[in-house]
Amino acid sequence: MSQIVEEVLAANLTYTQNFGDKGNLTIPPARRFAILTCMDARLDPAKFAGLAEGDAHVIRNAGGRASDDAIRSLVISYKLLRTREWFVIHHTNCGMETFTNDIMGNLLANSFKTAKLDETGWSDIGSGPGSNEGKFINWLTIDDLAQSVYADVQRIRLHPLVPPEIPIYGYIYDVKTGQLIEVPEATKVGQAKK
Repeated sequence: MSQIVEEVLAANLTYTQNFGDKGNLTIPPARRFAILTCMDARLDPAKFAGLAEGDAHVIRNAGGRASDDAIRSLVISYKLLRTREWFVIHHTNCGMETFTNDIMGNLLANSFKTAKLDETGWSDIGSGPGSNEGKFINWLTIDDLAQSVYADVQRIRLHPLVPPEIPIYGYIYDVKTGQLIEVPEATKVGQAKK
């Protein structure tokens, strides 16, 4: 067993000792909202949004992007689990700003080994085999944070399975300060329609 597995299981044992009545939480989130945000380990939505277990749905992926799967989760969150407001939150200093679709496709074509980033950009440190399949994926990279938040809120708003009465808010989380900064254009395009 790896050290990480041992650490996780030890932490879980401690957690279960103080679990209390959390087993009685309902499936629908108590505060009736959802957050779509990045998987970056520096972001803790429970802390920056003041959440306790059972309060909200938190959907995370690379970049916090409105992928088909993220929209699927948001629609389930609304339709079956009663959320009534959604947040799209990207963040400063995001790894998705450090590469393009072409860079990722080429890295995967060369090798499946972990790549490295230095002052010259991304490069492979391992050798093949790789696969060209990565060249056919839109990796949803980011070249402008405010624009990516706007684009994602707009994509969600225009999706045919998203009810018009759900407000969708757009924000950027600043990793240096912990502050949520609204992207007004995104929130405007995400306004609920009556």
